[in-house]
Amino acid sequence: MSTIRWIEDHTPQSARWHSESATPLPRRTVVADDGVKADDAYRLACEGTALLWRGDFPNARQLLRATGRRIDRKAPRPGSSPSESFRLHRRHSRHRAQVLGKLLVLLEDDHTLALRRAPDVRQACLEAYGPPKGPTAVSLRELLGVIGAHQWRLKGIDVPALGARVHPHYGVFAPVRSEYVDLVARTPLPPATRRSLATTAFDLGTGTGVLAAVLARRGIDRIVATDISSRALACARENAHRLALADRVEVRGPGLFPEGRADLVVCNPPWLPARPTGPVEQGVYDPDGAMLHGFLTGLAGHLRPEGEGWLVLSDLAEHLGLRTRQQLLDAIHAAGLRVVGRVDTKPRHPRSKDTTDPLHTARGAETTSFWRLTARPVWPSAVLGEVSEICRQQG
Repeated sequence: MSTIRWIEDHTPQSARWHSESATPLPRRTVVADDGVKADDAYRLACEGTALLWRGDFPNARQLLRATGRRIDRKAPRPGSSPSESFRLHRRHSRHRAQVLGKLLVLLEDDHTLALRRAPDVRQACLEAYGPPKGPTAVSLRELLGVIGAHQWRLKGIDVPALGARVHPHYGVFAPVRSEYVDLVARTPLPPATRRSLATTAFDLGTGTGVLAAVLARRGIDRIVATDISSRALACARENAHRLALADRVEVRGPGLFPEGRADLVVCNPPWLPARPTGPVEQGVYDPDGAMLHGFLTGLAGHLRPEGEGWLVLSDLAEHLGLRTRQQLLDAIHAAGLRVVGRVDTKPRHPRSKDTTDPLHTARGAETTSFWRLTARPVWPSAVLGEVSEICRQQG
């Protein structure tokens, strides 16, 4: 446990320090209220000084927005290449998160936020952080994310392919991009599922469990959903119960592949091989594409005869210069797999049309692809020897 310390009313104070993105303790913490000016707050935050807010809650949010505007005035220009533009964009995003993360609030013993005109955040904090463990300092930016996640969890997200809503938890990637869900809902099931008396599918990196639910609604008898995140595992279990699918959707983890083989293995890995800066970004960024390569290398050994692996992957990384199409194809081939089909669709999310986005050119060209993969036949060495001899004799 880390402890943050400050002086208030000439008295030393302390509290637990919590950061979901594992941000280290600020070097120095001072008390701030409604009298602080945005320019001063911005300067102090850039110097590494945290401001523990003791004023009005809406004013704290205004100060956060004002500080953000000052950071964005120094946003980088596009680089000389897509990969350079992406690198500069990520560096600016990290700097922005670090500076904005210096505005702190204090949660009391029961997760109460004791500020004027502050909302009741106790349930939201309980869902995100678990039971309170004493006074805890968190960044206001993180707390606003916790509050927003609580609202999404209450209201849920409509999934037309399910005809129902799924309810994401804090730190679990929400299925706001419906195009990939639609692909899983509409693509013909592999031959193995039509011949098996008891069909089995694996949903790797299940998140909210939305794809597992879609497969269950399509008639798959048993779906094993996995994830490395304990939050995602709890979220997927809850959604399976909400949708009355808990008898067919089994949630296991933490891990990638469960034991055994399946007629169908579905994976929607993070699309960009880069390092995330927080728990929510883990659904988008994956260092070195570890999950993608883990799926590919393990797939052949977990497929039943005539089974298929369904890989849902955006080509945004290719447009950003982070991965080439040939590298992806080489990885598929090296894993003993072959492509038996591919369906492409254009993204429908608002950012693809946002011309102010520094990565707009790449996002505008983005395509989401649905790759159907099977294991390549492995011929016995004797058969290979016969074929080689016949080829030699025929020149």
